[in-house]
Amino acid sequence: MAEARVKARAARGESVFAERFAVFAECLLTGVWIAVASLGVVTYPAAFAAGARHLRRRTAHENGGWREFVADFRAAVRGGWVVGLVGWAAVAAVWVDVQAARAGIPGGPLVGAVGVFALIGLVVAGLRASAVWTPDAAWRALLAQAGRRTVLDPAGSFLLVGGLTVVAVSAWFVAPLAVPVLGAVAAASVAVEERYRHR
Repeated sequence: MAEARVKARAARGESVFAERFAVFAECLLTGVWIAVASLGVVTYPAAFAAGARHLRRRTAHENGGWREFVADFRAAVRGGWVVGLVGWAAVAAVWVDVQAARAGIPGGPLVGAVGVFALIGLVVAGLRASAVWTPDAAWRALLAQAGRRTVLDPAGSFLLVGGLTVVAVSAWFVAPLAVPVLGAVAAASVAVEERYRHR
């Protein structure tokens, strides 16, 4: 795989720096695509899946652009909207837990903390599932396998939590900056899954 990349780069006359910068720029563009595709509120899992698949194509030196992203998004949204709906339900449940903790209900802080950690785990599993999505894959099976990888590969999971933290901090300081950074999170998901696969 590495030799093929070197040969492809040499054939195009590209330096290592130029290739890596092109991948970085592609990540930022993909973040914009993901943000636009996520405007449907429940379409964010499909948007991340299409974005991750686009980045996998880019790093494998395969052709693909906006049209392929849209085709992947349409295929992913068929079952992905249910995943998005469940994700928002989980956010609502955790919000209720946190409100209970703030209200001083006995045991509320513990329940709130458990809820927040569970939500973070669900988000990481969702990102890992999106990173390996293909048009013939079922979301339920992807999420079950991603949940196992989330637990079995804590280092990779913490890397994704770090990526999500960067998005949150970016949105806190400069909201528009969070949009392109979404592509970096999708790229991190792909990299974490690739790292796990090679292990």
